[in-house]
Amino acid sequence: MIASHVTRMGLIERLRRLIGGNPPRVQAAALPWRLKGDRIEVMLVTSRGTGRWVLPKGWPEGRESLSTTAAREAAEEAGVEGDISEEALGRYLYGKATATGLLWRCEVAVFPLKVEREAKKWPEKKKRTRLWVTREAAADMVKEPDLAELITAFHGNPREIAA
Repeated sequence: MIASHVTRMGLIERLRRLIGGNPPRVQAAALPWRLKGDRIEVMLVTSRGTGRWVLPKGWPEGRESLSTTAAREAAEEAGVEGDISEEALGRYLYGKATATGLLWRCEVAVFPLKVEREAKKWPEKKKRTRLWVTREAAADMVKEPDLAELITAFHGNPREIAA
């Protein structure tokens, strides 16, 4: 299911580039997760502008890797830290509205982050709400269908499952 989606997304992106246009801007997101009993829960946060439910995400700073960006954004926006995967779970595209009204095409790489610590205070605590929910509930709460598909397909840290 994800493979077919990624293939579809890749074909659409290649067609767009063939026709012309700028490539999407790249962001990184963390998918904070934990085990609650025998089920996986994920954390969503509200966006600052619209209050929509989203994953903590942002722009890379300097030469940091995308996984490092995702971990930093999780700490700043959700107050969580833990073991971040070096490999992306997948990617999704969305349109980010700018203050001037332009729409930027953004491609977001999503990195699972197994939460080990939740801060009581964090940099954006007064600007956002965080919430633990099931994968299915999170998929229903996010706006982007491709992100919902990634969340639904996530089944935990492959390194732990294999151990």
